[in-house]
Amino acid sequence: MLGYSRSMLKRAWTLLLSIPLVAGAADGALPARPPLLPPRPKVVIPAPSPALKAALDATTRGGLDDLALAGFSGQPLAGWLEYAALRVRFDRLPPARGAAFLATHAGEPVAAAFRADWLAALARRNEWPAFLDAWDPAITDPALRCLRLQALMAMDRVDADWTAQAQSLWRSSGTSLPAQCDAPFALLAAQGGLPDALRWERFDKAAQAAQGAVMRSIARGFASPADAAQAQAWAAYLDAPGGDVSTWPKTARSRLVAAVALAKLARANPDRAEALLPGVAQALGFGEAELGRVRYQIALWTAASYLPDAARRLAAVPESADDDSLREWRVREALARADWPAALDAIARMPEAQRNDSRWLYFAARLRELSGDPAAARVLYAQAAQNTDFHGFLAADRLGQPYALCPRMLQAPASAKHAVARDPALVRALQLFQLDRRSWAVREWNAALAHFDPTQRQLAVEVAQDNGWFDRGVFGLVNVGGQRYPEEQQLYLLRFPLHHTERILREAARNRLDPAWIAAEIRAESVFDPRARSSADARGLMQLLPATAAALAKSLAMPWSGDDDLYDPDTNITLGSAYLRQLLDRNDGQLYRAIAGYNAGPAPLARWLAQRPTLDPDIWIETIPYRETRDYVMRVLAFSVLYDWRLRGDALRLSDRLLGRNDGPRKGFTCPAPASPSSTPTSAPAQDARKRP
Repeated sequence: MLGYSRSMLKRAWTLLLSIPLVAGAADGALPARPPLLPPRPKVVIPAPSPALKAALDATTRGGLDDLALAGFSGQPLAGWLEYAALRVRFDRLPPARGAAFLATHAGEPVAAAFRADWLAALARRNEWPAFLDAWDPAITDPALRCLRLQALMAMDRVDADWTAQAQSLWRSSGTSLPAQCDAPFALLAAQGGLPDALRWERFDKAAQAAQGAVMRSIARGFASPADAAQAQAWAAYLDAPGGDVSTWPKTARSRLVAAVALAKLARANPDRAEALLPGVAQALGFGEAELGRVRYQIALWTAASYLPDAARRLAAVPESADDDSLREWRVREALARADWPAALDAIARMPEAQRNDSRWLYFAARLRELSGDPAAARVLYAQAAQNTDFHGFLAADRLGQPYALCPRMLQAPASAKHAVARDPALVRALQLFQLDRRSWAVREWNAALAHFDPTQRQLAVEVAQDNGWFDRGVFGLVNVGGQRYPEEQQLYLLRFPLHHTERILREAARNRLDPAWIAAEIRAESVFDPRARSSADARGLMQLLPATAAALAKSLAMPWSGDDDLYDPDTNITLGSAYLRQLLDRNDGQLYRAIAGYNAGPAPLARWLAQRPTLDPDIWIETIPYRETRDYVMRVLAFSVLYDWRLRGDALRLSDRLLGRNDGPRKGFTCPAPASPSSTPTSAPAQDARKRP
């Protein structure tokens, strides 16, 4: 059993502050207990005044007039307070007052937020001259752009430029456009600005995007009844493929619609798509591009479901339609069948850059080892072990060597950090974060980063974390503003923050859990944001669903006053740790299974275990069908190693950790020479990819 005395808790906290300052040794394993060194000094931004917070809360009741607002002039958040106060008066706010606000705060994020809401309000009020006065040509939002077209219509300013802008909006997307565009498009059509050629252009985009409803809407406007009927037939086939296509014209458009329809069908029913493909291909004269589009989806979704025909269907995809994703699925499908030669062959066929990723280096080594070639395996393990990630750690375990880790500390002096902390946009961002105005805070954060150089941006992340905004270590480093800074992956202190350490250690001891696992789950779920809330209503640090948390609280005889209790860090960690213990017990102590269940739920986990019960854990993880869950398991396990380093300076072997063995031997870390950019996995994709292969 893991146990932590008061002295151990104190020592762990002291180590937490000290480890990163000595973790940059060029070679040799890092010491398990680094010497104590002073941490970098924190810079704490002054909190907004209680009076401003109360005033901001009062704006929802509409009780703040201009005289009251004047009392907050000069405070960092005065502009946001004014915006909040004026927003509730938009239905009656004089246009001159809105114009004055925009002029006062020109160039600030609050002006952009105000302008979007103000323009929508002026449109509702039919205040079209004021709308045009408030317009900013940099606006790209389609709804607002269409409202501007309406404003010009109301002002009788429909000219060639208006027509060009309306046509540009029409052709901008094959998906549905906002309702605000209906009136401008109707006038455009009435004036002859939507000729059939332009309708067909958007129709084709809608077909590419598999948007049957948009295709039907466009079809109603064709001048020729025959064209309209054919367009409706294409749209109907896209939504329900299977009808006779022999009467369709043998054109590129027919082939496009049929290929998209069959590819869409393959996602849900690859058998049916494959049965229809030969007849459709012959009737319409499919070329390699159309065949590749359909066969790709048939193969992908067959492989992702591990259906019996997966290998045959993967082999049928033409080389021109192949990509990295499908090449990976060839490996997984072979792994699921324990066909080591086929899996090795699939890796060998990958392009060099993909083949040299730590994941495929590891599996190339693992498969050679399973095939009786340990010498070749060791060479590949050594290459994979240069990486600071899940497969790099596993490779190091196979070789019995330390884990690769090349931490880098910020070197900028304290004066530079204080200068960054005085930046007005950053001050506003952090004060808004403290008030839980997250979307406003992010606007100001992005504005600050836009004028920072890389060093200043890194310091801004450090200042943000000094003030409790921990997820900036994920969203402010490595991939920022469309640019990649791979060297920032070595800023492990910023990228892997650690907070609520005593509570984590206490609940780990209480539930006989590895504290590094708890910290890793928090990093993966919320990046230590106690106010995090998902679209599924999972809340707090460990993203617990209220119903699950309420049941846990009852079983633990804990006070429970409602769902918002999950925003309390101590409550969330206590309940989340108990839940991890439950999952671990349900999965016979197998940590990798518990992590998969935490993300995907019990039903998918049970199905995957039943389908592939005999695979080794590393191979089973790679064959998880859901991309989100597959990557999640790898991330959490890799994060656990890094949080072990943060907590203790060394780490439990990952090969023991994933099996739930907390009492195994521990190992140190080393920075390979010459150092290579690490590739620690990042957080979950912006969009939910749980059901995607």
